[in-house]
Amino acid sequence: MFVHAHDPRNGSQFAHPLLLNSQEGIRLTFVEHDDGSFDRLVRARLRGLRRAKGLSLDDLAARTHLSASTISRIETGKRTISLDMLQPLCRALQTDVASLLDDTSDDDVVIRPVATRAHGHTTWPLSRSGSGVIALKMRMEPSTDEPDPQVHPGHDWFFVLSGVVELTLGDRTIPVEAGEAAEFSTMTPHAIRARGETAELLMIFDRDGQHAHLENRAGD
Repeated sequence: MFVHAHDPRNGSQFAHPLLLNSQEGIRLTFVEHDDGSFDRLVRARLRGLRRAKGLSLDDLAARTHLSASTISRIETGKRTISLDMLQPLCRALQTDVASLLDDTSDDDVVIRPVATRAHGHTTWPLSRSGSGVIALKMRMEPSTDEPDPQVHPGHDWFFVLSGVVELTLGDRTIPVEAGEAAEFSTMTPHAIRARGETAELLMIFDRDGQHAHLENRAGD
């Protein structure tokens, strides 16, 4: 997505990519979609982020030194968005301009997992590469091998679809049955295996857990 930026100091217009110059006085005009849909999307993102953080217009105004009425007009499309307004709003909402203006989207939102099998486990990736989290479905065959607990930063979460998963967590051995879920800090030594029969589960890792699990799989 490109924007047109107008510099009132010399009257010139130029196309500029998402990583925008922070010069004062530059006005942003969204031109990618003639129907104004992208402009509405950016304003909806600002409003949605504010509400998700539980901030009123007055709360956000206090954090940005913009007036509540100015923020309201920005959110409702009654005021042009300028870069010198966008930057403090992004800082207060804990995002960045590039993320707010990101217009990349896949027309096909359906993920078609391809199974891979290794060491008695079959996995189906359920999230796209580059996502903030990694989600997958796993089928585990029962094993008599002793668990090899691992430690890494982050949190893991899994939900058992069928069978029983034996979770080793520190000095504890915890059975997690079909219909149950487990969530735990991965700074505690942990390992999982199927107990007695094949088990299927859904797993989600945060960013730290994603790196650790992918490295372990590559090592295997």
